[in-house]
Amino acid sequence: MRLSRWLFFAALAASPAQTPGPASPDSQATLHYIHAAWASLTRSVTDCAALTDTKVAAASVLYLPAGFATPPEVTAAAERCHIRVVALPRHILKLADVRPEELPAPGLLYLPHPYVVPGGRFNEMYGWDSFFILLGLESDHREALAKGIVDNFLFEVENYGSVLNANRTYYLTRSQPPFLTSMIRLVFEDPASFAATHAGRIQAMSWLGHAYTVAEKDYSTWTRPEHLAGHTGLARYFDYGAGPVPEMADSNTYYRDVIRVLVEHPSPEGAAFLVKGSEHPDAAEAARLKQTSCDVHASLLCARAWYSDSHGGYRLSRDFYAGDRAMRESGFDSSDRFGPFSAATHHYAPVCLNSLLYRYERDMAHLAHLLGKPQDALRWDRRANARAAAIQRYLWQPKQGVFGDYDFMRNKPSTYAYLTSLYPLWAGVATRAQADATEQKLDVFERPGGLSMSTNNSGLQWDEPCGWAPTNWIAVSGLEAMGFHADAVRIARHFDATVDAGFATDGTIREKYNVVAGNAEVTIKGGYTQNVIGFGWTNAVYLKFREIAERPVPFAAGP
Repeated sequence: MRLSRWLFFAALAASPAQTPGPASPDSQATLHYIHAAWASLTRSVTDCAALTDTKVAAASVLYLPAGFATPPEVTAAAERCHIRVVALPRHILKLADVRPEELPAPGLLYLPHPYVVPGGRFNEMYGWDSFFILLGLESDHREALAKGIVDNFLFEVENYGSVLNANRTYYLTRSQPPFLTSMIRLVFEDPASFAATHAGRIQAMSWLGHAYTVAEKDYSTWTRPEHLAGHTGLARYFDYGAGPVPEMADSNTYYRDVIRVLVEHPSPEGAAFLVKGSEHPDAAEAARLKQTSCDVHASLLCARAWYSDSHGGYRLSRDFYAGDRAMRESGFDSSDRFGPFSAATHHYAPVCLNSLLYRYERDMAHLAHLLGKPQDALRWDRRANARAAAIQRYLWQPKQGVFGDYDFMRNKPSTYAYLTSLYPLWAGVATRAQADATEQKLDVFERPGGLSMSTNNSGLQWDEPCGWAPTNWIAVSGLEAMGFHADAVRIARHFDATVDAGFATDGTIREKYNVVAGNAEVTIKGGYTQNVIGFGWTNAVYLKFREIAERPVPFAAGP
């Protein structure tokens, strides 16, 4: 099916071809671009540019938390930018307390401080992107901006129920990979975040105490019953919404294209995500589809998600949409990691998520010690130890010598080779022997231009040949932490060289790269087909990789 998908998607739009320019790769030119890019990527809810959302066709609306007094600067921005300011209908304690479909129109969620956006179509503050962006801001000595971003996340948790996928109303039903404690520590442990005075230290500890309390609330998102991976003691990705995601409105053939692939290239996995249905269902069929697929009356995307062949018409199943939404919470949208189009994401305990939660729990134990809360620290240590035991039981595959995802619905480990198998090294949950075994398999993912996401060229952006800054950073940082300095330096240099090559070609930095070819020329055949420019996390990781590459390594380190 994977090869045939390439043939099918050849008819779809791909990223624009990039014509090589005359410039040679120049790291100083790349650095100049990055240093200047933070300003162009910085947004505030009082900026008219921040309110624009190319992902949906709707007038700009800014939403405030229920009962929140409208700040004077917001009132001024409403007049200047010709937007509506609307209060959410009630207080939010957790994800999905207010659902997007309850609101009159999609809009931006208020945040009190400026923030950095990824770039291009991604014009809001994203959950996991921001951790990597903070690494770059710290490296570039923009500590005040970095702290403001973390304060925004604390505001999000307190007022919108959790760290969100991003601060748009259509993300009120899902989060993103949990990096909040890592961001808190990054700010707190940077000496420049607070004044180097007695008063500054008091302020820092007060800030940390508040951040700790909010982080504990955010952690509860991942322990709700819906986020539990069966009885494994592990977590899964889950979105509390239903049906097609609203932000796909600008790519409204995506779901129809998925159906076509599943129908024209049948497989047992794909068949499980299809239901029979007509293009224009009557009232009785529409009621049935609302239970088995999606609500054709509530969502235009749902209504259009139909395809037929000689055997009749097809729609996507309710389970497909649940997995599709969970896949987007994971940040890896999309790949074939969890079945076709990762539509079974919610059936798995992923190694990435549970590694992140283990690190979150260890971070909370550390912060509790700093705050003089020894009983809290013991409680967090117990949680981390329990998760570590579950990771060892379900996610470590001793015969293969790798960490992998676990299908808790079918009680079987996944055999899909994916770069997230290195997350346990970064999180500190891998043993010495497991780290050694993982390092021995680096060549599974290592390419001339960095680390590839997988070994499967599915035509989707989170698979081969794409390499991404965040997962390259987690892998390299994990290797460095476990003492594999030569590997870390080599990969860091190769990835930065790829970024330099792309910049020399078109004068910009991209969200992802072709690490097989060592350039930015990627052709994505399904899902998000663009290679967005900007780009927040790539800028940041480029800077951090330069720091790693400048460290001395043994003579036998290789190129």
